[in-house]
Parts: sequence; C-alpha cells; structure tokens
Amino acid sequence: MNIVVSDPKTKKAYLKKIENAGLFLGKKIGEEVELGTIGLDGYKAKITGGSDKQGFPMRHDLEGTNRKSIYITENSKTGLRKKVTRRGNKISDETSQINLKVTKDGNKKLESIFSTEPQEKDEELSAKEKAVKESLANVGKASPVDPKDMKKGKKG
Repeated sequence: MNIVVSDPKTKKAYLKKIENAGLFLGKKIGEEVELGTIGLDGYKAKITGGSDKQGFPMRHDLEGTNRKSIYITENSKTGLRKKVTRRGNKISDETSQINLKVTKDGNKKLESIFSTEPQEKDEELSAKEKAVKESLANVGKASPVDPKDMKKGKKG
C-alpha cells in the first residue's frame, strides 16, 4: 500500500510504501492516526482521501468500503449531472493509496526521514522505445555501403 504524507508547513508530499496496512484498515476519511508504526515517530496525521486498486478515488460522504455510482453536479447553473464511480470513505484491503495530512510534527523533519535524493527508476521500455533509443545511439556510427555489394533490383 502507498502512503502519501503531505506536510502543510513545507507544502511537500512524500511517498512511502508499506507492507502491513493493519493500522489503517477500518479507518475513515477525516480520522486522525498516529504514524509511529510506519516509522514516523511522534507524527500524527489526518486521513484526507485515497484510491483503490483500480484507480477509483475515495469520497468522504459515501459510507462503507464498496464502490458506488453516483451523480455529481458539474455546474449548478445549468443543472448538468454526471454519473461517476467512487469508493466509500472506509479503508479496506482494496485500498491501494492513502493520502495523509500531518497535524502534529515528530522529533525529526520529514525531509530527513524521506531522502530527497533522486531515485533511479527501473527503465521498462517497450520494444519500439528500445529500437528508437538504439537507432539514435548509432546515428553517425554506421559504415558506408559499398555500391559493388548492392545487387541490381534487390534491396540489401
């Protein structure tokens, strides 16, 4: 499960992946939790939202853990309503990300806990992207073709 911790003082957000989400199961949006069990000693945070494994966002006014299709009014002047799917306000096993806002600071700063060094991503390129990358790397390195080697009427 991904935990996104936002610090309103510095206006920065930090991502932390945790394996055991038992601390958050059953909690609702708006509740305050202590973050000592996930390595943030002394910190308290308010749950502000999240999303499930399929990418549907949570909504604070929908009770429960299930997904529901609801109508949302986009423009109050025209009365247009749009049907959207949202997840309930209770955190369950289906939740993949939880958004938190720090309400009480701990002993250490969040910047020191979460290293700000750029992390290298594992590059997963598609076959097409790899071919383009190789061809760009080989530009100007190809040996010239001898006209004697080319046969008439055939491409080689």
